[in-house]
Parts: sequence; structure tokens; C-alpha cells
Amino acid sequence: MGGHTSIDEAALRLRSAKTVTILTGAGVSAESGVPTFRDALHGLWSQFRPEDLATPEAFRRQPDVVWQWYQARHHAVLACLPNAAHHAVAALERHLSVNLITQNVDGLHRRAGSNDPIELHGNLLRLRCVAHGHPAEWPATDTELPPACDICGSLLRPDVVWFGEGLPSDALRRAYRATERCDLFLSVGTSNIVEPAASLPWAVAQRGTPVLIINLSMEGQEWGPLIGSLLGAAGEVLPELFRRAFPEQ
Repeated sequence: MGGHTSIDEAALRLRSAKTVTILTGAGVSAESGVPTFRDALHGLWSQFRPEDLATPEAFRRQPDVVWQWYQARHHAVLACLPNAAHHAVAALERHLSVNLITQNVDGLHRRAGSNDPIELHGNLLRLRCVAHGHPAEWPATDTELPPACDICGSLLRPDVVWFGEGLPSDALRRAYRATERCDLFLSVGTSNIVEPAASLPWAVAQRGTPVLIINLSMEGQEWGPLIGSLLGAAGEVLPELFRRAFPEQ
């Protein structure tokens, strides 16, 4: 399957697979209009860099500033809707054993109906407290300061991975397990640069499992006899790929 792959060849691979692992990245969210990390820094926030806001140190130093920026991001994400790629993945889960790994924090896969995605970088639609990680919901109305945890009283923060923090150990463990157990791996809407997720497709290919990359560009991606590619937008390629693989559905 190495190199550029026809959609019919990819569909045959998919139809014959028993367990598929799908990794999604920012390209999938972009098709829903989700602002990128840096796009969110406009207007009032144009004086900041993401690295100056998305850190535990920044939250300790200026909890009000960090909280209000994430509050604005939370509103921006809620205004976006799942696109055809999100819905296609959710539909595939009804026909195959699918392990979904996402680098996105917007929760759109869940809103599209995907069951228990592995969220490597957390979920912006959730909160947790800084002291013990107690889960919490976003307040119904905006606040100037982060609310306190109902259980322990420490401040609440977005349940996302900040610069300088490690990925959630459970999510990372589940992601590695998913790559070991699949017989087809789809890398969708990601340039495979940000580690450790970036190494997952290549580790799969080294074990002899086919990898299909679906992205607008193959720039920076690895190549190999087991690595195929379909160039295009995820919201166009995925629905067509799944339709050809399962035309009877």
C-alpha cells in the first residue's frame, strides 16, 4: 500500500480489517471552524503567546487571566459543530471495532457520537481541580476568577494538557494498547509532528501493520511500503472511503 493509494484500494483494506485504530489531529477540527491555539489569541489576547498562558506557572501567577482566556476558548469551541469527518468516524464505530485516539481537545468526536475516544491532550469542555483532579462542569455563567472545587476548595482549571505537563497516563496507556491491537491504522488530519502521538503510526508500520494517512499534505510524513496516503480534506475523504468500504450500509 506504500505511496499514494487509490480510494478503492484503501476501501478494500478497511473492509477486510477487524480492528481499526484512528488517530485524529487539528486538521479534523479545522474543518469545523475550531480556532487553532494561536488563532484564539486575537483582540484582547493578541499581546499574549500561548506559551505564556497555557502553563501551570501562568495559572498560579495569573489565574484570572488564564481562566478568562480559556473561558473565551470554551465559548468558541461550543459554537462549532461536528463535521462530516467526525460523523463518519462515529458511523464506522457501529460497523467495526474502532479505537479512536484524538489530539484535539474540542470534544467534537463525543458530540458526533463516538464512544469513549482516547483524548491524549484532554478535553476543553471539562474542568478539574488543581489539587486532586476532581472533575467538574463549567459554570453556567462566566466568572472573572476560576471557581473553587466543591469537594476540596482548590481552584478549577480546564482539563487539558498544558506546556510542561505530561500526557494523562491512562490515555497514553490506552493509545499504545490500541496501536498494538489493530490491523489497520488511519492517521487523519495530522502532520504527525507532535510527540508522542507523532510516533504512533510509524511504530504500527514497523510492526507490519498497514497505515493510511489522510491529510491535505504529506509534507514531513514518513514513507514506507506499508504506509499509504489519500490526500484531501478529512470531511471529504473519510465519508467517501467508508461508503466505498461498506456500500450496503
